[in-house]
Amino acid sequence: MKNRSLILGLFLATPCAMAAAPAQLASPNDAGVAMGHLHYAVRDMAANRDLWLALGGELAGRLGPAEVIRFPDTLVVLDPTESPVPAGRSLVDHVAFRVRSLEAVEAAGLAIERLEGFVGIASVYTPEGERVELFDETATNVGFTVDDGGSNPVAERHNRPIAGPIVSHHIHLYVPAGAEPEAKQWYARLFGGTPGVRWRYDAVDLPGININFSGATERRTPTRGHVLDHIGFEVDDLQVFCERLEADGVEFDEPCAPDPSGVASAILTDPWGTRIELTEGLDSR
Repeated sequence: MKNRSLILGLFLATPCAMAAAPAQLASPNDAGVAMGHLHYAVRDMAANRDLWLALGGELAGRLGPAEVIRFPDTLVVLDPTESPVPAGRSLVDHVAFRVRSLEAVEAAGLAIERLEGFVGIASVYTPEGERVELFDETATNVGFTVDDGGSNPVAERHNRPIAGPIVSHHIHLYVPAGAEPEAKQWYARLFGGTPGVRWRYDAVDLPGININFSGATERRTPTRGHVLDHIGFEVDDLQVFCERLEADGVEFDEPCAPDPSGVASAILTDPWGTRIELTEGLDSR
């Protein structure tokens, strides 16, 4: 959300090609944090809306000129922008969803690019060229293993079949090579995430999303201004949470404040350049 004065106005959802997504974010973890939203700056609102609806999202509301599309465990915000930075080279390499069937995605009219040599994995691309990775139920690398060898009932969802046609899975960050363990520790500590491994990647699990870390051998640029401008987490007691982060040395780009819609938000940037918006009340609006 780029302007705190944005007023959220709900409108009726329209039919989409795949089954509509249940309207609810995940319950927060013990730190009060869950996945919130993916904020895309886009030129062609209609084309982007059509893609996300075909994937199985449902129109949920507006944030001023932006449109909100709801999926299980995450919201996609489409914000009209004249000239976002072209896709590629960002710290956020891609986002991923699990689907029941890649064939169902194709039947919804989307062109998919299957990953050669891997069963059940493909990608679709937004009109701006942002990659959205898809894993169907035959994929074998969606599972998550907790670092201490124990179990986490929330993270265990990655090791089970999905309940609906689509659900959010991971955000893949490419930090400088060698920084993966530090990034993993940072996200686990600040947001109460569960550290572990997703396939061969260092990862941190939060309710509704898995954060994956790879080491980039070439320079990646901060997310601000890119098509995927920032990621968002929904937080209980946001003001108290932000005070705790500040006491831990975190500096905010925009401090915690409510807007007239009743949604509180704060913005920070992680040490490697991924912009993160924290919200409270976004889902309930």
